[in-house]
Amino acid sequence: MQQAAQDSEKFIRMTTAPVERLVCGLAAPSIAIMLVSALYNMADTYFVGSLGTSAVAAVGIAFPLMAIVQAMGFFFGQGSGNYMSRTLGARETENASRMAATGFVTAFLVVALIAALSLLFLRSLTLALGATPTILPYAMEYLVFILLASPWMAASMVLNQQLRFQGSASLAMIGMISGAVLNIFLDPLFIFTFNMGIKGAAAATMLSQMTSFAILWFCCGRKDNIPIRFRHFSPSLGMYREILRGGLPALLRQGLMSVATVIINHIAGTYNDAAIAAISIVNRVYMFAGSAMLGFGQGFQPVCGFNYGAKLYGRVKKAFWFCVRLSAGVLFAAGILLAGFAPEIIALFRRDDPEVIRIGTLGLRLYCVSLPFSAWVVMSNMMTQTIGKALEASLISMSRQGLFLLPGIFILSPFLGLLGIQLALPAADLAAFVFAIPITVKVLKGMKGEAAPGTAVR
Repeated sequence: MQQAAQDSEKFIRMTTAPVERLVCGLAAPSIAIMLVSALYNMADTYFVGSLGTSAVAAVGIAFPLMAIVQAMGFFFGQGSGNYMSRTLGARETENASRMAATGFVTAFLVVALIAALSLLFLRSLTLALGATPTILPYAMEYLVFILLASPWMAASMVLNQQLRFQGSASLAMIGMISGAVLNIFLDPLFIFTFNMGIKGAAAATMLSQMTSFAILWFCCGRKDNIPIRFRHFSPSLGMYREILRGGLPALLRQGLMSVATVIINHIAGTYNDAAIAAISIVNRVYMFAGSAMLGFGQGFQPVCGFNYGAKLYGRVKKAFWFCVRLSAGVLFAAGILLAGFAPEIIALFRRDDPEVIRIGTLGLRLYCVSLPFSAWVVMSNMMTQTIGKALEASLISMSRQGLFLLPGIFILSPFLGLLGIQLALPAADLAAFVFAIPITVKVLKGMKGEAAPGTAVR
């Protein structure tokens, strides 16, 4: 009885409160999560930077594999979370609970299998990721601990996404930020005090991910959230079809990012380790700049899911336009700041390597040109994904890396060399923006009077 009352209270709040206030309230914890997580990534690179250019490049080599783990976490987390928000909007709590358990358990098992296979073929895998002979020993040491942590990393991401889609972004924030902050403190302790080198950075990541998992697991049983009940694990074609529909865009986006990064590492590696290190640093800074927008979009998703499930399409549209306008403005201001201080920002990570600073400065400034346009792409992707428009969401999510970045790299790099890689990145952002416009406009126009997709799964 108490659970039903709590569910009703949440439903009323999500479907009647002003959407601007709702989005901002839910976005604040998500923005904090994304900013602290991005800061952790930058701090990890910063501390590893003291070990040399090859060590920084090793973190960049490990990134594609970490992106695969994140892709699995996002796939099962957003796939199950999107479904949960719609079923909660339709007041089908039992279905939401079965989806929560199915998404969580499957994600942990799949990533554990990937980690085991990767450890068996670690050297070959590291070379395939683009490691040069000088980077290889650093990258292998780093990847051992990252792979051991990967099932917990994916599980944490699933719990985080499920909490967000239930409208409990504050609890999700506690779990993710606790691990990220712990990682920042453990990095210098393990790297310098314990003299573990790059292994220390990876060990710090492993411990922090396990800590995040434990806290998020506890948070799932708090307040009116749906805990993971293993007896509700219900693997079925219907369940996985819904996870695929809600999570495929995230899987495509992260998976193609991993493929693109491997290709970039291989091409950049033909120049020198400084090129890989510079690109790795620029990616970390770019992720930090975009993290606030991603957090804002994550605040939009539960509002979108609840109201779409309740067939309140006017509120979905209003929230979407609010998010696009605000995030584009913030990214425009961030782009100006990053471009103006690009040399100083890159120098924070490798002050003693002028080649890294030179390559990274140009790359960061080129990135800043397209930064505001990514607001439309990200918000369009999040909306179409949340309302169950799998085809539209998948097309938008794969457009940047798959349709434009990869072809751009292969076309531009033979003629322009390293500059071709740097130009391909912002060009892909601009092309994805143009590509997403007609798809999103069509979805928005078709939402009027549209029936929400069926939520019951057998």
